[in-house]
Amino acid sequence: MIFETSKLEANEIYRLLVGGITPRPIAWISTVSADGVANLAPYSFFNVASCNPPILWYSQVNPRTGNDKDTLRNLIDTKACVVHIVNARLLEKMNLTCASLPPEQSEFDFAEIESCPSHQMQPLSVKDSMIRYECHLREVIELSTLPSGGTVALLDVKSIYVDDRLWDGKMIDQQQLGSVGKMGGDFYSLTTELRELKRP
Repeated sequence: MIFETSKLEANEIYRLLVGGITPRPIAWISTVSADGVANLAPYSFFNVASCNPPILWYSQVNPRTGNDKDTLRNLIDTKACVVHIVNARLLEKMNLTCASLPPEQSEFDFAEIESCPSHQMQPLSVKDSMIRYECHLREVIELSTLPSGGTVALLDVKSIYVDDRLWDGKMIDQQQLGSVGKMGGDFYSLTTELRELKRP
């Protein structure tokens, strides 16, 4: 079956994109508002943009209300965030932070997530997250102002936390990491089975 995007509604295109481009890594991003409220939200439109210099990117799918989500608004105001990698132990807590809360309510409190100070950025870190990227906002690229349009944030990585149990002196132990990927709908993928293939 062929779907011509010019003939589809935005929600139909969304389902075809997120249902096929899987699994997607999840950026669990903590920010702080200008009023000091700690925010935490997951984004599965996320990846590495550059290694030299180290830059991550994530994209906000614009809400139907036309307003930016708390994460992007806080980033623009304060320029700082912490990107956490989600593993299976944190999956249910992460899912709770998908809830639509008012800006004055913290997801850390709502989902009862233990926090700790970050290394050099103001936003809090999720204490049980085994990998964290502390970032400074480089640039915001508005691709579309329409509902379901995209706004991309480029993030300069300033420091990286890796739990000692994952670090073998050279690489992050993928077996121990157990990272989670986002599938279509309400599904997530677990890295319970890994296959190693040497590059030719």
